[in-house]
Amino acid sequence: MNFLNIGSSIAFICYIIASAAILTRLFHTKGPNLVLVLTFACIAIIAHTLTTVQSIFYLHEINFSLPNVITLVSLVITLIFTTIALKFKVNLLLPVVYGFAGIWQLVMIFIPPVAQITLAADKLVLISHITLALIAYCVLIIATLYTFQVAYINFKLKSKNLTAVTHLPPLMQVENQLFLILALGTFFLFVSQLSGFIFLEDFFTKERAHKTVFSLLALGIYLLILWGHFKQGWRGHKVLVLTIIASTLLTLSYFGSRFVKEFLL
Repeated sequence: MNFLNIGSSIAFICYIIASAAILTRLFHTKGPNLVLVLTFACIAIIAHTLTTVQSIFYLHEINFSLPNVITLVSLVITLIFTTIALKFKVNLLLPVVYGFAGIWQLVMIFIPPVAQITLAADKLVLISHITLALIAYCVLIIATLYTFQVAYINFKLKSKNLTAVTHLPPLMQVENQLFLILALGTFFLFVSQLSGFIFLEDFFTKERAHKTVFSLLALGIYLLILWGHFKQGWRGHKVLVLTIIASTLLTLSYFGSRFVKEFLL
């Protein structure tokens, strides 16, 4: 077993233990043991980081094949949520984040080698554009997860099931965090699209047209959500549905064609 498989196995096991430690005590009177959860999460993140670095960065090239990009995205989201968990209650979302990251680490062990899609490290403009796009995607996926948490807390409050939300943060606090994260992600998405429009010659070519269109549609919906919230007071179900639609479009833009090319063709 090589280093990548060992690292992925350690990450998988520790992510699953961290998820189980939360789920088994999610509605306990004292809540989950965060010291235990974050200890295993940190071990998993270290192993995840080491395998990701070795997979993506090789000599003077950067391997941005689809499995590696998904691994990187899951690592960034996991890091952000683990940091948030140090100050805020995100117990409802941590098992989802850790669970996905762990399962993907397991999947990476069994994925057959994919033809490398490399980027020369000296292509600064392209790498900068991709970096901005990935940051935007990570932040906006975090916002999408937050919308589910808002919807869950709101549902439990309306059904007067106060026990279920005892160990969850106040609804208004989560909503404020949601729209702050959403605004930040939308800003990064706008900047990434602007940089692509200005600096990339093939931004509107036939091969990239669907990616550009889906990204712009997603950007438009995110901007609509922010306008609707701050100008019209939108919240709840409407925000949830629109956020899911926008995130789906963005996912199709970033990963749809690459999945077809790398795995189906």
